[in-house]
Amino acid sequence: MNIPQETDRKQRLSKSDYLAGLQCPKHLWLRVNEPEAAELEVDQNLEALFEQGRRVGELARTYVPGGTLIDFPYYAVDDKLTATKRALDEGREVIYEAAFAADDQFVAVDILERTPEGFVVTEVKSSTKVKNEHVQELALQADILRECGIPVLRFFVMHINRECVYPNLENLFVRKDVTEQVTELQTKVAEARKSQKETLASSLPVVQIGPQCLAPSECPFKDRCWADVPEHHVTTISGIRAKKAFELVEAGFTTITELPVDFRLSSTAERQRRAVVEERLIVEPTLDAAFEAFPSSLGFLDFETVGLAIPVWDGCRPYDAVPVQFSFCRLQPDGTLMHSEWLADGPDDPREPLALALIESCRNVETIIAYNASFEARALTHLAEARPNLANELESIKARLVDLLPMVRDHVYDPEFNGKFGLKQVLPALLGVTPYENLEISDGDTASWSLRSLMFERDKFTPDEISRMRNSLEEYCSADTESLARLLSVLRSLGSSSAETSDSITQSLDTVIV
Repeated sequence: MNIPQETDRKQRLSKSDYLAGLQCPKHLWLRVNEPEAAELEVDQNLEALFEQGRRVGELARTYVPGGTLIDFPYYAVDDKLTATKRALDEGREVIYEAAFAADDQFVAVDILERTPEGFVVTEVKSSTKVKNEHVQELALQADILRECGIPVLRFFVMHINRECVYPNLENLFVRKDVTEQVTELQTKVAEARKSQKETLASSLPVVQIGPQCLAPSECPFKDRCWADVPEHHVTTISGIRAKKAFELVEAGFTTITELPVDFRLSSTAERQRRAVVEERLIVEPTLDAAFEAFPSSLGFLDFETVGLAIPVWDGCRPYDAVPVQFSFCRLQPDGTLMHSEWLADGPDDPREPLALALIESCRNVETIIAYNASFEARALTHLAEARPNLANELESIKARLVDLLPMVRDHVYDPEFNGKFGLKQVLPALLGVTPYENLEISDGDTASWSLRSLMFERDKFTPDEISRMRNSLEEYCSADTESLARLLSVLRSLGSSSAETSDSITQSLDTVIV
């Protein structure tokens, strides 16, 4: 079968197109008229997210068994429509991925059930709750099915249940009746579809940037539309909500420097304003006190986790952040770093061997430093609950955790932070380098999806590819811990009372003992 060109695929709008149009007419216009735009390319992380959704959808069908699957490639719309009509004509009671189209709008129904009173529509989602966009999708489906002469009695969202605990997956899904909400929205669908047709019949609409660029999800074309946004725009104010930021824009304040002096900000945002206005790094005198209690025995810890929608290990719930890799750097008396690590290999439960290796690595270290340490604390809590025999040692590690994030956020601001305090925003500004720039894996999302592939999809890769993936994951995780050591050194040097202490560390941080 020949695959149609992208221009052919857009002869009918998808549910995603419709939702894009609700978010922003410019988003819809670009999706439909520039289907090959670079912004719409599916990267590794997005493809992995799609794959997770497909697996959840397949499993959800087993909870409503006995159905007929309309199984054609995504581009074979006419084949899907024909097969769906045939299944309906044959009186099939359950149809999966039933396809319908009206007035060039296409929808696929995850689960369509026939009852004596009418049809029931169920939308399957990988999320753990019903979202507004899910109801919007169902309202569109309701409108299209109505035009196709399909009487729908009830509408449901079938989503992941966080209370489910492996190995019992009987309650993995919650099926919530949203008929009332769908009915309320359905009256607006025809008007929205008409407006979207008018948008697509015209030239590219002019739309000012606003909260719609960011919610319900960040628009893939945001960078294009925000290309002329000035540096230190009010949307970069630390902790500000998009709605509030654009209220400032409407009031005539575009950048942080334009804010009136009496405009009230949080202490962090006020420090940000000072740094931006004065064009310099701000270091509060309070930074010194943050290091007063630091012992000399230090280690630096970073976890990487996987959060599976469908749990596979005893006691796990959907989306539990299960640690499957760690990197630990111990600061030696001579200022060098001794590195240890552990990385899962295959689908077996990794928690006990990881915990044992971690306990050994952290032995006799008084203070264990992390960045956004609540993440490491939750991982340790999970490990302790999963392995009660190791709980005392794991709780001891958690008790020794110290978080560098508040030390930066509460005492330091560099204009290059751009209102954010993530490690990858802070490091280039304070260290003058980007440790992740030349790494094959350079962010947490990619690391998490790569770990899933390494553990559960090994048959897709050659031994050389597996080895390369492991090396890339180890490089990324160790970059985090080694960067923490450098960050600590810089923060200490910024505090005058600790400058002498930091010198010996700074001189030897480039030497790592394996």
